[in-house]
Amino acid sequence: MSSVNQADLPELAEFINAGMEYAVPAMYQLGIRVLEVRPGYAVATVPLAGNVNHFGSMYAGALFGAAEMLGGALFFPSFDAARFYPTVKDVQIRYRRPATTDVRAQAELDATTIERMQHEVETVGKTEFVLDAVLTETTGRVVATTRGTYQIRGGATSSSALPSASPKETAR
Repeated sequence: MSSVNQADLPELAEFINAGMEYAVPAMYQLGIRVLEVRPGYAVATVPLAGNVNHFGSMYAGALFGAAEMLGGALFFPSFDAARFYPTVKDVQIRYRRPATTDVRAQAELDATTIERMQHEVETVGKTEFVLDAVLTETTGRVVATTRGTYQIRGGATSSSALPSASPKETAR
């Protein structure tokens, strides 16, 4: 189980964002940021500014990146990053309409799925989960949906995931 306490959750999003700057610099440079994360729930945003394509709407890669990283963000409040790491196996995206504002990406997992995953990774050394995400403009209009398959594996190294320090240790 994760070493992050419920009281640390407000700091966890900033911890993930700081780690993303080094672990996945391309996503950080797109302006993708985690707004909220807690067990089974993650929200990220990506700004339109800096991500405009040749049609004047949001670049498809920025939308994909915001959705794809949610699987990793969901990992941190429920698993020990010193022992395990998340990885993506497959992500499929369905673009529904051009995004013309900043975008919010949101995904959820139920507690039963998280418990199953925790048990499997402890006993088998890996686990897999499917995550559906919805991407909306600031108006609430859906611009894309994704379905991703992610895996959590044992044997994390310092370069395979974000730093294993807790958010409180990072803030010092």
